[in-house]
Amino acid sequence: MRPAGGRDAIRPPGAWSIRALDLMIAVPATLLTAPAVGILSLLIRLESPGPAIYRQTRIGKDGAPFSIYKLRTMVKDAEFIGAGLAIQQGDDRITRLGTWLRRYSLDELPNLWNVVRGEMSIVGPRPTIAIQVQQYTERQLGRLCVRPGITGWAQVNGRASLPWPERIELDLWYVEHRSLALDLRILLATVGMVLGGKGLYKGESGGWHPPSAT
Repeated sequence: MRPAGGRDAIRPPGAWSIRALDLMIAVPATLLTAPAVGILSLLIRLESPGPAIYRQTRIGKDGAPFSIYKLRTMVKDAEFIGAGLAIQQGDDRITRLGTWLRRYSLDELPNLWNVVRGEMSIVGPRPTIAIQVQQYTERQLGRLCVRPGITGWAQVNGRASLPWPERIELDLWYVEHRSLALDLRILLATVGMVLGGKGLYKGESGGWHPPSAT
């Protein structure tokens, strides 16, 4: 069931139809959610100092870096405080409003801008940071053959609670089997995932772990 071979073995079909679906969803969704993003941005600024929109460099299709946009859910410069990139449920760096935004995935609404700009897709592997990509095997680099997504196969099968190798394998399976029908299936599953609120945090066995210092 899992794809075999390295990066060159994966060639997703139907990219034009998937891009069309991206624009059909992202353009009106960006316009419709703009007032909500504006109100939430104001509430974020009122609750804690710092920019309302959080930007971070992620790695996109074919290894190209881009800035991802999200509503800030943590205190300013949280990645340099405490556990760094590791975020657990109850993390005291998460603001009260941020907890609610994360619960319903509203912090990812600005990702729609990335979709319109062509840096992301509605469905695809979640974009990771450079240090994580540097640890990919040749096979795992196949994850970069498609645009990263707001939601994806790994997202609807466990999200952050998945062990990192399992999450990568699920993404590779998606890349090999990518189709418009599969994307629609993932979109439907995403509704249940968001309403259920499962897999938001990595727990004891989920997520990526930075390399140990030697």
